[in-house]
Amino acid sequence: MALLWLMASLLPGQVWAATVDHGLRKGSDDEARMVAGFCEREHIPHSTLRPPTPIRGSQQAAARTERYRLLEQWREAKALKHIVTAHHADDQLETIVMRLNRSSGVGGLAAIRARNGAILRPLLHWRRSELVHLALENDLPFVDDPSNSDNRFDRARLRHALQSQTALDPAAAAKSAAWLAEADEALDWAVERLIASWPDASDIAVIRDDGYPPEMFRRIVAQRLRANAPQLVLRGASLDGVIAAMHEGRRAMVGALLIDAVRGLEGTIWRISAAPRRKAAKKG
Repeated sequence: MALLWLMASLLPGQVWAATVDHGLRKGSDDEARMVAGFCEREHIPHSTLRPPTPIRGSQQAAARTERYRLLEQWREAKALKHIVTAHHADDQLETIVMRLNRSSGVGGLAAIRARNGAILRPLLHWRRSELVHLALENDLPFVDDPSNSDNRFDRARLRHALQSQTALDPAAAAKSAAWLAEADEALDWAVERLIASWPDASDIAVIRDDGYPPEMFRRIVAQRLRANAPQLVLRGASLDGVIAAMHEGRRAMVGALLIDAVRGLEGTIWRISAAPRRKAAKKG
């Protein structure tokens, strides 16, 4: 609500609001009506978005995916330029610590990006306490989501642990995440130009390794795999396993793709090809 109030104050008549109601807990429909009522009083166009089917699988992860899908669909239908979300510095710190615990690299530790395509997150340097104070000071209605303190969820348990410590500064962590995001983008920029310098750069089936640093080679492999299969997402231990197989001279299989070593006068290169389709088992 603090973000909505700030945006509407800065850009009067240019802001639309959407509430995603997953219907996962009692009272969520009341909260959606609360936001709709506020928007009506403030003359802000508002939509309540609901998933067409129940959330399945990991509840929080599935809800997040569906939430962004619904918001993007809504943005396109309304011909809006951006989606603006209220992630703040405390959210950023939680994400960084969670990803440290999962052995994330540079890209993962960049955590929540201030900009990701059409999504903008302008409050990453604001503390949660500052936003609560802003809401109270301006008589803005708001609700604490009960799932934020539900210890069944990893993030809620971590949030509780971080609230009891003072050694970590969320604002400083947010700055570090922003610098890591810049480093991540710089590495991707360098890899794109490195690949463009290859004599066979236009052949997306080729992977070269001229003694590149490990992080550069990881990105080269990931970029070439995405070029052949845009839906493929490979990172972390899975990507390292593929690279280990490549350097050991073994054939690597990634989804529906094969990676084979080809040795020649210029050393070893790797070629990506489509894996042969498995023959359907004959019915007896």
